[in-house]
Amino acid sequence: MMREIAVIAFAQTDHRRTTAEQSEVEMLMPVLHEVIAQTGLKTPDIGFTCSGSSDYLAGRAFSFTLALDGVGAWPPISESHVEMDGAWALYEAWTKLLSGDADTALVYAYGKSSPGSLRDVLTRQLDPYYVAPLWPDSVALAALQAQALLDAGDTDEPELAAIGARSRATDNPRAQLKGPVPHGDYLVRPLRTGDCPPIGDGAAAVVLAAGERARELCERPAWIRGIDHRIEAHSLGVRDLTDSPSTRLAAERAGVFERPVDTAELHAPFTSQEVVLRKALKLDESVRVNPSGGALAANPMMAAGLIRIGEAAARIHRGESDRALAHATSGPCLQQNLVAVLEGDPR
Repeated sequence: MMREIAVIAFAQTDHRRTTAEQSEVEMLMPVLHEVIAQTGLKTPDIGFTCSGSSDYLAGRAFSFTLALDGVGAWPPISESHVEMDGAWALYEAWTKLLSGDADTALVYAYGKSSPGSLRDVLTRQLDPYYVAPLWPDSVALAALQAQALLDAGDTDEPELAAIGARSRATDNPRAQLKGPVPHGDYLVRPLRTGDCPPIGDGAAAVVLAAGERARELCERPAWIRGIDHRIEAHSLGVRDLTDSPSTRLAAERAGVFERPVDTAELHAPFTSQEVVLRKALKLDESVRVNPSGGALAANPMMAAGLIRIGEAAARIHRGESDRALAHATSGPCLQQNLVAVLEGDPR
C-alpha cells in the first residue's frame, strides 16, 4: 500500500497588482513563517523543501536561490526546485515522502508579474522554431480557444460573463479582484477584460506530512488520495482546443471518477477554460467550483496552481468539504494539467 500523505497547512499572501516595494524574499517570508507556525514545527523539523518559480519572470538566472534566504539554509536542508508552478513542486515533494526519505515537506511558490510585460514573457513557452518568433501573446491564444468553443456551440458570451462574475463574487480576503467587477470591453475578441485574469504578484506555501505524523500536526488533514499530471501536444495546430484529454486522463489516474467530489478548485485563468475543464472533469451543478474565486480573482504566476491545491485542502481542514478536486495548469490553452484528489477523514 502507498504511504498516506496529507496537506496539513496552507498560507498565501494578499495578492496585489504590484509589490514594487518588496523583493521576492520579502514577499515570501511572512507566508513561510505563517505556514510553519500553523503546524507547530520549527524549520529544522522540515525533512524536504521544494519550490516553484520562473527565472523568466524574475529576469535573472537561478533567481530561486535568492528565495532560499526566506527559508533559511542552516542547518543544511534537503532542497529542490522546479521551473514550474508550485503544484508541480508539490508533486515532487509528494513522491519524496512516498519514498520514505522524509516525513514532512515544505512546498512554496511565488511570482512577480508586475515588473514586465507578462503577455510577452509567456510567449517563451511556445515552440521556439515556428510559433514563438511570431510573438502570439497568451491572451490572443486563449481567445483562439474561446472562439473555437463558441463556434462549436459549447458556450456563449453571456455564459462566459457569468463565470467571471461568479468567480469575483468570492469573499476570499486574499483575492486581488472581488465584488461586482465590470465585464469590460473586448481585449482580444471574443474575450473581454472580465474573461481574463488579473496581473499581479503573490506567493503561497503548503506543508505536507505522512501518516500518523500528519494526524499529530493537523486536526483534520487533507489526504492526497491521488495525483497525476499529463501534457498535450506542444503544437497548438494538432490539438482540439475545445477539449482537454490530458486533464481527463490525469483525473482518471488520480481517481476523480471513482466517487463524486463536492468541491473543485480549477486553475482556469480564462472563463472559456473553465468550460473546457468542467467537460473534461465531468463536473455537474452539484459541485461547487472555485469558491475561492480561482485564477480569475487572483492569478500570481507560478503560485496559482499550488493555491488551488491549498484552497481545496483548507476547505477540508475547516470541515467545509469532504472530497475535493484540485487542478493546476501551465502553458498555452491548458497545455499541461495536474489533477489531485483530496479527502478528509470521515466525520
